[in-house]
Amino acid sequence: MNAKLDSAAARAITQSLKLKRGENFLLVTDKQKMEIAEALARWAKKAGAETTTYLMTETLRPIEAPTRLFKEMASRAQAVAYLLESRIQEKPFRGYMVGLGDKNARVCMMPGITVDMMIRLVNIDFAAMSAFTKTVIRALKDAPDIRITNADGTDIAFSVKGRAWRNGNGDISRKGKHGNLPAGEGYTCPVEETFTGRVVIRLIDDKLGKGVLRFKAGKLVQWSGKGVEEVIKNIGNDPTGFMIGEFGVGTNSGARICSNMLEAEKALGTVHFAIGDSYGIGRNKSKHHYDGLVDKATIFAKGRFLARDGKFLL
Repeated sequence: MNAKLDSAAARAITQSLKLKRGENFLLVTDKQKMEIAEALARWAKKAGAETTTYLMTETLRPIEAPTRLFKEMASRAQAVAYLLESRIQEKPFRGYMVGLGDKNARVCMMPGITVDMMIRLVNIDFAAMSAFTKTVIRALKDAPDIRITNADGTDIAFSVKGRAWRNGNGDISRKGKHGNLPAGEGYTCPVEETFTGRVVIRLIDDKLGKGVLRFKAGKLVQWSGKGVEEVIKNIGNDPTGFMIGEFGVGTNSGARICSNMLEAEKALGTVHFAIGDSYGIGRNKSKHHYDGLVDKATIFAKGRFLARDGKFLL
């Protein structure tokens, strides 16, 4: 047994999902994530939850929509953990899983999670990270004049006035909630019609390489970059996939920029913007949601700089 992984799994089950005796727990995994799944299942059993493991075989992938039987299982679960290797074609299925967290379950999304990420980023002090995230959210909440720039050429301005914020601090213990592990972000959705400018990204949805996104009044109107082109191809002609859906700020001091967006978007000094679904915060509802990472961000809001070149001034 990997003792460090076991400790991280304990935190996920007892401090994040806070599983209770008698609850139905659905664990969705593939063979690549089996070591993590087994550690989570071990702690779910200790918590007294009734655990059902769903193994996604390669022969069924990519999966774009749940089967009727899967829907029935998922609808009866009080808690769900999603571990599948991240694949762009499976965004609609991931969207379905997130939707479970808006209804009758609480859902922990861990697409592309690795043993290393569990050990480094889940076995941490959640309280300290949450406190810093709250500080960032207070500084940005209701700001009518946020401007994000960086040395790569990002220059985007927008308002978040009247929009709710969420603290992605790993607390997924309440019904009707979803979140990530590893955690560490504060996020909202920009007021769509105010969102105009240029975003230069280092990574989009687990695709390395720079890309450029140009927005006008909340809509993506021009783009370039290999990873971006792949995302656009996957969206097809669905207009909901081209609308701004999220603005997030990374707040996990242990997270690093890497090819896995699950970790990269949590890194200090980064912000991210997503096109597609706004998770009920903004007006856009979509089966798509693709995050683009901006590195070494300068954040200006409410007449002052909150961060310069990736360094917080709070």
